[in-house]
Amino acid sequence: MSLDELRDDITVSQKKGLPFIITSVIIWLLIAVVTLLKLPVMTRNLLVFCCSCPLMPIAWLVGKAIKVDIFSKENPLGKLGFLFTLNQLIYLLIVMWAFREAPDKMVMIYAMIFGAHLLPYSWLYKSKAYIITAIVIPLISLVLEYLANTTILALTVMVIEIIFSVLLLVELRKKTR
Repeated sequence: MSLDELRDDITVSQKKGLPFIITSVIIWLLIAVVTLLKLPVMTRNLLVFCCSCPLMPIAWLVGKAIKVDIFSKENPLGKLGFLFTLNQLIYLLIVMWAFREAPDKMVMIYAMIFGAHLLPYSWLYKSKAYIITAIVIPLISLVLEYLANTTILALTVMVIEIIFSVLLLVELRKKTR
């Protein structure tokens, strides 16, 4: 298979990463709920980190529901997609720094890193929706940090992820016609 054929295959077989994007809607809802808790900011921030813990099991369940094997090894580009994900883990060190040094800004930084990490997937899945979302989330996160509260920020990221999911479905339908 050529590189383009591999990209087309992974785009369809992994449904443009929809299990993870749908799961991120749930995670950002959980983060929004945590931001509403009347707890010290450090405790809330620790709980925000915990909100990401169920990512893999929920993505696996969502994948099962929409018939995607998120652990498929059939396409070698799956390893590249995994590498893109590991990139975000490295950037989480910045979020950990913010946890201590700028706790009131931690959720914004987390949102910016989350959004930005989507950019390489635009190439993998040949997706304009990934490019737009990867740019919009960090920019909106920065603006909302100054204009609104953390709950509004988390809910906005959640809504963007819902819209993003719909855009990916539209792209997929065009691809599979």
